[in-house]
Amino acid sequence: MSVVTRSAAPAASPQIRQVTVLRDIFDPVGLDALPWERWEEPGRVGVDLHRLYVTDGTEAGAAMITRMAPGAHGDLHEHLGHELILVLEGELLNDNGDRYRPGDLVIERPGSVHRVSTETGCTVLGVRHAPTRLVS
Repeated sequence: MSVVTRSAAPAASPQIRQVTVLRDIFDPVGLDALPWERWEEPGRVGVDLHRLYVTDGTEAGAAMITRMAPGAHGDLHEHLGHELILVLEGELLNDNGDRYRPGDLVIERPGSVHRVSTETGCTVLGVRHAPTRLVS
């Protein structure tokens, strides 16, 4: 996978914008080349992430690529905004019994509560429009 970040000024606008392009995102070899960091949070085990962006403000959103090792799981959480998940590789399990495979696009609505896990390992693209809240 190649990652390209550049500044560009649209022809009709004097404003400069930053553009990041991740090519061949469905290629596991390319995904291995990304800089990964451990996602350390209570209730979360075996999860690494690559942050694409985080927005500012009280309802900060984020986009990330998340890699879960075999047997990994997230925490039980409530969505305060929409979340979009695209499975890139492996299989993601929802605690409601759903199984998501490569190419599956999942949209969690605000107020939904769930916990995800994987038996085999998986990599997903996630976009959150607002943070989540830990459910105990």
